[in-house]
Amino acid sequence: MMIVVIGKSGQLAKELADISNEEQLVCLGRNDIDITSMSSIEEQLGKHKPTAVINASAYTAVDKAETEKEQAFLINHKAVENLANYCKTNNVHFVHVSTDYVFKGDKGSPYLPNDTIEPQGVYGASKAAGERAIADICPNISCIIRTSWVYSQYGNNFVKTMLKLMQEKDELGIICDQIGSPTWAKGLAHACVNAAENKVVGIHHWTDSGVASWYDFAVAIQEIGIEQGLVKKITYIKPIMSEEYITAAKRPSYSVLNKLSSYKYFQSDVFHWKSELTKMMNNLAELKYE
Repeated sequence: MMIVVIGKSGQLAKELADISNEEQLVCLGRNDIDITSMSSIEEQLGKHKPTAVINASAYTAVDKAETEKEQAFLINHKAVENLANYCKTNNVHFVHVSTDYVFKGDKGSPYLPNDTIEPQGVYGASKAAGERAIADICPNISCIIRTSWVYSQYGNNFVKTMLKLMQEKDELGIICDQIGSPTWAKGLAHACVNAAENKVVGIHHWTDSGVASWYDFAVAIQEIGIEQGLVKKITYIKPIMSEEYITAAKRPSYSVLNKLSSYKYFQSDVFHWKSELTKMMNNLAELKYE
């Protein structure tokens, strides 16, 4: 088994590298491969002869995408189309990570994998276009894994931003009317490898279990941070509505994903988001994160 991960510096790619050995998995970053170029893909993947490709690379600047539409679609659609064509031609299993942003966010109950997608912004639309490319090109040798609210000890994410702001601010206003499921990238990494090794096909959802608002998430980060010595003082966390914090891109108000198919097809353990958050923040504490 040889798995090539597209991505090297992102939080998911780093977690994938952590859980796998070098004989089984190699990560290719933007300095190693240009996924917008078919010739680069053929040359670089040809060197490794993968049995599976995991695409952990994406344009994820949700607000900037509103003014950088061409770049968002280049990475999230055209590059995915290129990878799908390579996998089809070479009979390589393709695992692609997508997002809850492909949904409108007004269903009020967990979204099923086959629910109608209706993205509300450029980022979601570009990810939806990537999904459609895979479905058109290599549906029988691909697995799309939608996820949400991903964080890790690596990279930039909500958890690390909150820890920083809690050191600097006496009060934080955090949105309380957007609901989803926080997801530790390590669990997502295990799901991706499982999908690659077992050649899981179709669209599936993977997040940690349970639901939260961004406000709930921030409160948990502070509570756990105080317990583990990552937070040195109490910051008042004030719940606010989305209309009080205007962003360039509209966020889904409810993007909880139904994960029942994942429980069936993925041989990965599922844990509540708060217990996973505790584990990740314990890792940060051991690294003496500041």
